[in-house]
Amino acid sequence: MKILLIGSSGQLGKEIIKSSPKNINLLTPNRTFLDLSRPKECINFIKNISPDWVINSGAYTNVDKAESDTENALKVNAKGPEAIAKAISLTGGKLLHISTDYVFDGKQNTPYKSSQKISPINFYGFSKGEGESLIQNLLPANNQLCIIRTSWLMSPFGNNFATKMIKLIGDRKEIKVVYDQVSSPTTVASLANVIWKTIELNNEYTKTKRIFPKINHFSNSGIASWYDVAVALGDIGIKTGLIRKAANIIPIESDEYPTEALRPKYSVLDSSQIIKITNINNYHWREALFNTFENFRSQNI
Repeated sequence: MKILLIGSSGQLGKEIIKSSPKNINLLTPNRTFLDLSRPKECINFIKNISPDWVINSGAYTNVDKAESDTENALKVNAKGPEAIAKAISLTGGKLLHISTDYVFDGKQNTPYKSSQKISPINFYGFSKGEGESLIQNLLPANNQLCIIRTSWLMSPFGNNFATKMIKLIGDRKEIKVVYDQVSSPTTVASLANVIWKTIELNNEYTKTKRIFPKINHFSNSGIASWYDVAVALGDIGIKTGLIRKAANIIPIESDEYPTEALRPKYSVLDSSQIIKITNINNYHWREALFNTFENFRSQNI
């Protein structure tokens, strides 16, 4: 099976490559060869190689910058996926597209189901929502499209909350972290596992003419605020030897840490559908984060 991975240099892309099954012919072009901001080139590239699947883990993820850099955010998060879907509609392949909890406004206090109407409150969320809409319109056939929304993606690599916090907690005596935004942290290892399992099962569903859900949510289990995660990362850093002494972490409200983009106060996703289908063991976010950084430490000693 030939699979094209877009976003191979990102934190999720690296984990998808690392965890790729042995029977997969995984193509991992970098942005020089395949850039989501250049739709025509994307279409031609995909048409030429005609993959069985495209995994789109590429995105414009700078939430605050997206508020002013709207054109590029829309190019990468909406027009890019649209180009992928156009090419796939011609080649007959399938698309697994990664989306975000930020397509929701955070005004409810129960986990968001995959069937709920989206209502983003920042441009990043809007651009991702537009991408979802465009690819669903272009790929209406059963089992040709899988969208997985996830939340608070973390790993020991790249520019994410976990890597920033580990450094700050180890370098400073005191840091302030927002406590009134709540979601479910998710490790790239956990999400990559779900991605590969989704592709495997979608193919099985297709063979038996069953319909695989088009939109699914996946996050590690449990909920947390950014403050909760920071405290946990301090503990993890000490236990894994990544930091010697943890900073004092002070909880603050969002208003005390103004940002360009609004964030949903509650963006917990209901992952029950994909958990039931894949029958995976979904780790609590604390355990998943500890495993991630423990493995990172052991591999880099």
